[in-house]
Amino acid sequence: MPTEHSLATGQRSLGDPALGFPLWPPLTAGCPRTGTEDVSYPVEVDYAYDKADPAALFAPAPVRGGLERWAPLLPPLLATGLGEGTTPLVEIEPGVYVKDESRNPTWSHKDRLNRCTTSAAVGVGAAGIAVASSGNHGAAAAAYAARAGLRCVVFTGPDLPPNVDSFLDAYGAVVLPVPWEARWPLLRQVVDRLGLHPVSNLTTTHTGHAYGPEGYKTIAYEIFQDVGLPSAVFVPTGYGELLFGVWKGFTELVRLGLADRVPRIHSCETVTSGPLARAVAEGLPAARVTVRPSAAYSINSPVSGYRGVLAVRESGGRALTLTDAQLTDAKEEMARAGLWAELSAAAGLAGLRSLGEPDLSDGPVVCVSTSSGFKDSGVGTRRTDPVAPEWDAVSRVLRKAGITG
Repeated sequence: MPTEHSLATGQRSLGDPALGFPLWPPLTAGCPRTGTEDVSYPVEVDYAYDKADPAALFAPAPVRGGLERWAPLLPPLLATGLGEGTTPLVEIEPGVYVKDESRNPTWSHKDRLNRCTTSAAVGVGAAGIAVASSGNHGAAAAAYAARAGLRCVVFTGPDLPPNVDSFLDAYGAVVLPVPWEARWPLLRQVVDRLGLHPVSNLTTTHTGHAYGPEGYKTIAYEIFQDVGLPSAVFVPTGYGELLFGVWKGFTELVRLGLADRVPRIHSCETVTSGPLARAVAEGLPAARVTVRPSAAYSINSPVSGYRGVLAVRESGGRALTLTDAQLTDAKEEMARAGLWAELSAAAGLAGLRSLGEPDLSDGPVVCVSTSSGFKDSGVGTRRTDPVAPEWDAVSRVLRKAGITG
């Protein structure tokens, strides 16, 4: 199996780090030896870190997208990329930064994950990929599958926003809106019956694809290159894959001798679900909760995974839960700074604001913003009333908006 300069050596259980497995095939249903009926434990990719050249990896490089920049510390990148990564870090006030992942090819952080998972599908010779997604993950999967010449099947919810439906259709994905609870059983059948490669979760508590969170590590690498080591990072959290990836990226910087500590990694969930917050509060490896309605549909998750618990616990972070009102305030604050974020994507900034004045004593703070406001439900339904082409009518509208001479 070609490595494309990857130093990946195998897969390691997070349930029992003494358990190792070969790099191929990717373990898409978590660790096969530590899981129980109630809890599934993920695996992570391990590397020959002693063969890495930190100075070369983190040397200044031309500003260009693509995870190839970090290939030695990623699984083999066998699928062609789309220029993902190298997203801007925008300072919205002194010492407070937003990592704007909406600048990725399909306008969300999921592009980093799908570059790695689609590479896994190419590596095992799959004819296509299958995914259960409320929006961002499906769009990214469809785009990277199209780029790789693979078919893509997306199971989504019955309330899929029309704009996201159009986005998926543009890439030639087969879109199947079904009741939420039916998505994963049907996904498993497509995988078992048709041999498509699963790039989303197959287990009771979340494990997800072994290679996926590795793509998210590059967010930590880019933050470190831009501002050094932050004091804390606030991460919108659904299943916890992004949270884990950011944490692992910083742990690798320590392991490579480039940093002396890992910043506090704070999870930012909606209060209408909050499975990770429950798991952390009750000392559980993962939790399942009843979900109440929220406009933050991308992170309103009924189940968490052990990855998120590990990231919060080991970094000394906090598991924060936020109301839709707090998310809306944060989204509006970002808009005033020129950033249009999906409501779920504003959870990082909302988490920071929920703690009061930012603590900058150990360095700046970074709020990850995961996706574009284009992804919100209701986008495209707004219609501004026409204005008569006369100065009196125009001036009335301007005065109402507070614009006067």
